[in-house]
Amino acid sequence: MVIIFKNQKRFVDKLQTLMSTKKFLHTADWHLGKRLLEYSRLPEQERVMNELVELADAQAVDVVLVAGDLFDVFQPSHEAQDLFYKTLFRLSSNGRRPVVAIAGNHDSHVLVEAPLPLSRELGIFLLGADSRPITEIVNSAGIKIQSPENGIVLIDFPDGDKADIIVAPYANESLLRTYLGKENAQEMLRTILKTQWHNHAQHYFRKESTRIFMGHFFFMREGSLKEEEPEGERSILHVGGVEALFTEDLPNGLDYAALGHLHRYQTLDNRAFPVVYSSSPLAYSFSEADQTKYAVIYDSGEKTYIAHPLNSGYPLIRKRFESNDDAIEWLIHHQECYVELTLVTDDAIESAVRSSLYKAHPRIVHLIPERRGGANEESMKVGAADLELSTEELFAKYFQSRTGQTLNAELLEAFREIKAKKGGNA
Repeated sequence: MVIIFKNQKRFVDKLQTLMSTKKFLHTADWHLGKRLLEYSRLPEQERVMNELVELADAQAVDVVLVAGDLFDVFQPSHEAQDLFYKTLFRLSSNGRRPVVAIAGNHDSHVLVEAPLPLSRELGIFLLGADSRPITEIVNSAGIKIQSPENGIVLIDFPDGDKADIIVAPYANESLLRTYLGKENAQEMLRTILKTQWHNHAQHYFRKESTRIFMGHFFFMREGSLKEEEPEGERSILHVGGVEALFTEDLPNGLDYAALGHLHRYQTLDNRAFPVVYSSSPLAYSFSEADQTKYAVIYDSGEKTYIAHPLNSGYPLIRKRFESNDDAIEWLIHHQECYVELTLVTDDAIESAVRSSLYKAHPRIVHLIPERRGGANEESMKVGAADLELSTEELFAKYFQSRTGQTLNAELLEAFREIKAKKGGNA
């Protein structure tokens, strides 16, 4: 098929679009090594890492972006680190595909940055808040990569395409407190980051490049409702009142903003360019029980982004039953999941019933008794009259409000022991 353009500019623009097409895989919040109470998630994490690699290969992805919370703790297990490095190597396709990963609020910046002198030779850039400038390197695939100063990565492909990436790893909270203090910390932080990002855009964004922002922060549109942070997630940037950054703080001229921290897939803003949380690859708490997990692919030629579902992890399911037999029947027929099970009961769950429930299913994470016909929540609130109650009486009332059960002698004795160890103050 031959296409004839009467207008030369239209022809040049069309030719440029056809030539300048790169695909970026956006993923975040791997939390490698994370557990669900006593249950290790590493086998599921290994499967979902395989799924990410297969997606990158099948979609012919050109660059991989990992937007923070690579690990779940500052000192991850050897198994978690082993899975991380193997996954990055496979995602890099032996150096043919650049990978840029940043530290999140769960990560040790020192640990993340340590392998950089070696990993960068494969085009794998592991960046924390204090990463040093990286002089130009050309990897085995002929891809030129450099980081002229902290916070910017420039990629030149052999076919002439370019990618300019502003990277914003999570900033250590202790450093923020020291640097910002407590007065007007929120506005100061926003001003500092906004200025830095705009300066990077002004000085380093090149003509006809794909321009990406990748950060691990709590973003929202100014004036919108605040998104809840994931259950069990460390609250981010609550320093002197700093709760969130605004999408309006991002620099002009971007094509796509790849975010990490919130575990639910969502587009925060799409007025000038998409501002997207890709989601975590697995559901990590029961507050995420109804969420589908994704990795996102941004196509710089088509100016489109597509969320691809990830299906490797066990779903997290909340169920409530008023009958022991109904609960056991459901558990037997729904084995491939984690369960938070609420059981309505006249009293405490008997040990025989508890045992039969756990035998029926391998992954009951929480077993919650709900007392049938128990006192309503309003009646359990602490009022002025309750100030005359003893500490033990207040604890008994609190326990009943939370469980619907009367405090038994064994738990009361345990409370007394704890109280005694604290010098009489519970």
